[in-house]
Amino acid sequence: MIGLHAQGTTLPLAWEQAILALWAHGDKVKTEYDKPGDPLSRDAFMTIEVLRPLREPRIHMCMPGGYHDLEKYVCEVLFGVHDHWIDSQNPNKWQYTYFSRLFNYFCLMPDPLNKEKYLLVNQIEIAIQKLKKCPHTRRAQAITWQPWVDNEIKDPPCLQRLWFRVYNGRLCMTAHIRSNDAYKAAFMNMFAFTEVQRYVAQRLKIPVGSYIHVADSFHIYGSYFEQFQMGFLKSLKEREFKNRVVTTESCIPYFLEGIKELLLEKDMPAVKKKQLEERASAWAQIG
Repeated sequence: MIGLHAQGTTLPLAWEQAILALWAHGDKVKTEYDKPGDPLSRDAFMTIEVLRPLREPRIHMCMPGGYHDLEKYVCEVLFGVHDHWIDSQNPNKWQYTYFSRLFNYFCLMPDPLNKEKYLLVNQIEIAIQKLKKCPHTRRAQAITWQPWVDNEIKDPPCLQRLWFRVYNGRLCMTAHIRSNDAYKAAFMNMFAFTEVQRYVAQRLKIPVGSYIHVADSFHIYGSYFEQFQMGFLKSLKEREFKNRVVTTESCIPYFLEGIKELLLEKDMPAVKKKQLEERASAWAQIG
């Protein structure tokens, strides 16, 4: 499989460059999701380097989905607002969330203080404490894969791990993802993961450094080539880059709409409602 690299100062620029490189140079491969008549997908091993992931404008207008959906996804990753939907015994329910795997990882090893319970490990907190003690440690990471579960479930985690290190006084982070839909998922993934990076940096009281996104399979499915060409590629031909991106602040009304939709969910736990209300308040003060 071909290996590609893309780089950009900002998140939307780096994502755009990665997709263009994939479209131009990616391998043509079959997938297990192909339907009769679908063109071969474009696929490559991709490394995307974002030099300043929090620099504005931070959002690409060609991202599929609405800005309110982006905020809801961030809330899932940062706060676990839909962790109550997880039921590992029911294939029709969610099998995991990234929050549950990063901040609340279920470990098969019994809790030494209570043999009848198993450990729940906050890997992000452990990484923060490691970085406080030794900023240049190579051991500050959080994994998602649970081999006793994920080899059998229908939709196992795409993100495999986050790796942190302080370099030149800034928190750098690498996200390693095994399978990544380049057009329909990658931007939301990258945006949410860099919010985790922001959170860790804030806890360490240092600025955010570079973000590297490594995808073993960075792909554009043949099933939506027409949508991709008429949307993403057409936009690039018709509009300058400055007209293809928007600032985070300009999206705050949509973020608040997304939070409102979450708060209206009847089964939203009280502790998550409080976090959402606090986040909405913080956005409203900025906007």
